[in-house]
Amino acid sequence: MIGFCVSSVSASPIRLKDLVEFDGVRGNDLVGYGLVVGLNGSGDGLRNSPFTEEILSSILERLGVNVAGEQFRPKNVAAVLVTATLPPFARAGGTIDVTVSAIGDAKSLRGGTLVMTPLNAADGEIYAVAQGPMIAGGAVVEGEAARVTQGVPTAGVIPSGARVEREILFELDELEIVRLALRTPDFTTAGRIETAINQSFGRSVAQMTDSGTVELNIASTRMRSTAHALSRVENILVEPERRARVVIDQRSGTIVLGDDVRISSVAVSQGGLTLRVQELPQAVQPNPFAPGETVVVPKTNVAIEENQGAGLAQVNEGTSLSEVIQGLNALGVAPNDMIDILKSIKSAGALHAEFIVQ
Repeated sequence: MIGFCVSSVSASPIRLKDLVEFDGVRGNDLVGYGLVVGLNGSGDGLRNSPFTEEILSSILERLGVNVAGEQFRPKNVAAVLVTATLPPFARAGGTIDVTVSAIGDAKSLRGGTLVMTPLNAADGEIYAVAQGPMIAGGAVVEGEAARVTQGVPTAGVIPSGARVEREILFELDELEIVRLALRTPDFTTAGRIETAINQSFGRSVAQMTDSGTVELNIASTRMRSTAHALSRVENILVEPERRARVVIDQRSGTIVLGDDVRISSVAVSQGGLTLRVQELPQAVQPNPFAPGETVVVPKTNVAIEENQGAGLAQVNEGTSLSEVIQGLNALGVAPNDMIDILKSIKSAGALHAEFIVQ
């Protein structure tokens, strides 16, 4: 049987903080290039990763160790890229999580320690510095002629592994208008948000500008600060409007749909062809005492059978898609056939929903 899930439109109201993003209140991506040391022989092969040797030489020279002209091939170091997200209103001295990923031919980063790595933002400035022992998942087991890898041992995380060194200047209290950006733009939902905010404050403080934006006038809220106004707004409950949508995963044969998906009057007939090919080779021997050799003669039986489906099925106007799928499931329709039927109904213009195939 094909699996399916029916989502209900009449869901409970949702907080605005789960529906919108406040303009300016956002994180910033950071990235850095560093070195992981202390690996148990699973680091980069320096002949294949010359950049690892260069950064190792640079770090040692900064620490007062002269390695110019020296030939060293340690196997316990690996070059990595370090990524993190600087959250909004992060303050100097705070800590953030970082992700460490190998960029060379290291086999594993388990047990390694990240050496002090500056993290830069898009403007090229350093906003945090990462350092510390890694937590890497996965495992590698190998012998003379076989190797097994489970998970991804060449990537890991360092919880609270970076310390914020510079703050991003953003004066929230100076904003006179704060825009609420809907994560899923919809005119109906935006209108409901505008109405709910105005009802909460008892006056006109919000205005919908388009399907994805609602503007909030901070002065009209008569709150002590912008932060106080947003803290009140983000907890207002709104019931979002959902588009009729059908999502099909062809690999697992899963259909996800909403109760608001409807089908116009349409007739469906589904059948198929079965091709059977059977090889029956035969051995042909020469007559007794006659010259010659035994020869194998190919013999093939080919047949085409037409599978009779459920015949011509009539779907009435306004029938929900979930009812159609339940009926097809009861008839034992195979997953691939189910998906083909839905595609054909959509092509016929009878399926009134956004159709997404993954």
